[in-house]
Amino acid sequence: MASINCGTLIQYFPMQFSFTIISDNDQTTKQTLDLFENFPNYFCAGIAKDSQSGVNQIIKLKPQLVIIKIPIKINERNMLLETVAELFQYIETIPYFIGMADSADSALTALQSGFSDYIVNSLSLHQLGKSLFKFEKRTPPNLVSNICIKSYSDYQFVNLQEIVYLKADNNTTDIKLQNNKIINAYKTLKHFENLLPFYFLRIHKSYIVNINHVSRIHYSKSKCYLNYNEILPFSLNYRYNVDVIIRKINI
Repeated sequence: MASINCGTLIQYFPMQFSFTIISDNDQTTKQTLDLFENFPNYFCAGIAKDSQSGVNQIIKLKPQLVIIKIPIKINERNMLLETVAELFQYIETIPYFIGMADSADSALTALQSGFSDYIVNSLSLHQLGKSLFKFEKRTPPNLVSNICIKSYSDYQFVNLQEIVYLKADNNTTDIKLQNNKIINAYKTLKHFENLLPFYFLRIHKSYIVNINHVSRIHYSKSKCYLNYNEILPFSLNYRYNVDVIIRKINI
């Protein structure tokens, strides 16, 4: 097997967008999810009840959009905004943050802390639609999305959409493509987990799947079907990521 390593990944934003909700209010979360049903090109990647859990999900799931309910209590609000501001300092791709605030003052504070937009008082379909329109205007159009795999003087440019799954093989990774070709890379699966965009999710210690190729999830058998012709196992340790795939497929 030739020695190879990965070059620069160009981030790609397809016409389908992922979002995460951070709110300690179950009613607000449900209302937000219900409104998003009117926008079928969005899917919920995660839900968190506190800022720290939300940050962990942002780092892990890489959502493009984050909707946060701004707490009413000043100390809780300050803690949330400090956590978000700190996040800006160490993640490479910053999501688009929309704050849901109970007052104009809270909304202004959120904007000063780096939020992209805000919604004051109760969320409505019209308000959400306007915010999503502004988000999409700021989101780059489809870009070429290749990952470069280099072997000596040989460079392979692989389209991310063509990748079906990645499989760990000790300290190397096998990359399975849609045309059944397998590319071997001398990088760990963890390396790719940190590198790839949000639509690649780990479902097992040995597998990362491109969720756009998932055709079926069988919970009782812990099986993930890809393009109706390949079956991979998933483990309980990655059950949350499987739930994300379910939410995406159920749009």
